[in-house]
Amino acid sequence: MDETSPVRQWRVPASLPAAKLAGAVLLVALGLLFADGDPVRLALAVLAAALLAGWALRDLVVPVRLAVDAAGLTVVHGFASRRLLPWSAVEAIAVDRRPRLGLASETLEIDAGNSLHLFGRYDLGATPEEVAAALRAARPNPAG
Repeated sequence: MDETSPVRQWRVPASLPAAKLAGAVLLVALGLLFADGDPVRLALAVLAAALLAGWALRDLVVPVRLAVDAAGLTVVHGFASRRLLPWSAVEAIAVDRRPRLGLASETLEIDAGNSLHLFGRYDLGATPEEVAAALRAARPNPAG
């Protein structure tokens, strides 16, 4: 990848925050429907809905989870900040595959020495294997 190469980004699919917000509304509606005057049931439904809405808010505020350019990788860090990992800091790019609940799960792992960054399919809007291949292809050749 040369210095004039465009930035490539991977982001949360647009439908995901909408689904999370719809789930939050549904939780509140179910809480109201089944509370039967019990404030604890309603409070638990509202709390769960608030957590789900907060998760959706993060998807809306920081939809781009990973970006690559000639300088390195930009990863989401914390709730809504970003961190640039220069290529010299990236030690490994790997895909971890594990069976979970009868299904195979893939996670993109970016090892930057003192930090490990993990991304799933719904963080990237693509399979971790596709993104790993693109990152490896974008990495500058250390000899050149």
